[in-house]
Amino acid sequence: MKEPLAFAATCDLVSIVRGRSLPLSELLRSPYGVGWVPANLALTSFGPIAEPNSFSSLGDLRLIPDLSTEILLPPIANGISDGSPLHLFLCNQTLPDGSPWDCCTRTHAINAIKELKEKHNIEITAAFEHEFTLTGFANGAPFSLEKLRGAEPFGSDLWHNLEANGLEPENWLPEYGTGQFEITLRPKDALRAADNAILLREIVRDTARSHGMRASFVPLPRPDGIGNGVHVHISLSRDGKPITYDPKEPKNLSLIASKAVAGILKHAEALLAFTAPSQISALRLTPHRWSSGVIAIAEHNREALLRICPLVGNDEKNHIRAFNVEYRAADATANPWLIISLLIRSLTDGLDMNEAVGEILTGETEGLPGVRLLPTTLQDELVYLAKNEKVKSWFPPQLLATHIAIRESEARVLAGLTDAEKCERYANVY
Repeated sequence: MKEPLAFAATCDLVSIVRGRSLPLSELLRSPYGVGWVPANLALTSFGPIAEPNSFSSLGDLRLIPDLSTEILLPPIANGISDGSPLHLFLCNQTLPDGSPWDCCTRTHAINAIKELKEKHNIEITAAFEHEFTLTGFANGAPFSLEKLRGAEPFGSDLWHNLEANGLEPENWLPEYGTGQFEITLRPKDALRAADNAILLREIVRDTARSHGMRASFVPLPRPDGIGNGVHVHISLSRDGKPITYDPKEPKNLSLIASKAVAGILKHAEALLAFTAPSQISALRLTPHRWSSGVIAIAEHNREALLRICPLVGNDEKNHIRAFNVEYRAADATANPWLIISLLIRSLTDGLDMNEAVGEILTGETEGLPGVRLLPTTLQDELVYLAKNEKVKSWFPPQLLATHIAIRESEARVLAGLTDAEKCERYANVY
């Protein structure tokens, strides 16, 4: 019997899962994982390493697997043999001696979680919602049973594959756009939620390939089309008790949660350089796309950057447990570890500032005086980032410089293309 292979994986600054494969027994036997290279972090969405590359050709790293993240990708028939399943592990990037590498994106999330816990004794529960575009099936009307059934048996197999790997799917539905679907997972602690977001994308793509289909998480399939977002639901707890909900406060948002999310609103423009970082991401984040059009917190409004999600039923205990705030300005070109780390660092900064949000908007948000609009291009997002010393201080200089170099390199690659051509280039990657 063939020994199964393992894949030691990391997720980089352009949210592509990369790594090395070796026999499963060898990976499990080695306390220092497998070799890796710092400059790999500078790879762009389209292949080449960004220039300038602050790592140059120097240095070595190790990919150390977190065994608790293991998933099993089933064999894919090749006409000759079904082969063996692939064991995939998410890894921390470390220095050769096993000590942390400060540019590791997963370590960045771990440190942010630790800081919030140490400074304010608060932990985050999170859930990522993913939208994606599926091709190679009989499409149907938006939200219709016909569309759901037209994608079978892909949908049923996807649900099974997620359950089999412990990712606990919550909802699977045919969405509004052509070929668009949404899959959601049950809430987990912040790191596990980000881990699961990365693993979910690979399971979706892998399941689609096994059915002769293709799944793309591109933010916008075409400029006039419906975009694919990643919505991040967050709630706060202290000593194991949820603290986001308070029926005595405006719109049920507790005072401590209000102070925390004020940090997200304060730093919103700079955060977008990481949570919506492609050359086409900003095309989706405009009014009337049901994505996010304004920098505000609003009740039940899908055009706001932060949405207070509705309460269901009359069970007060369930309200306390389930109440959450949704961040709506992310997509799958963004690294989930960086999304969660930046949201948590913003929450921490909000608590440090100790000032609650101002008005929680109700009704429509368009045209309201004093409401900030989202930046309309990635270049504008990077300008805001350059001016935001607080957000920049959250990153090691090499990590920040590499992120900016990648975005500038991709801008040069796409220069002169139409928006439609840019969307197509990204769709082929994501």
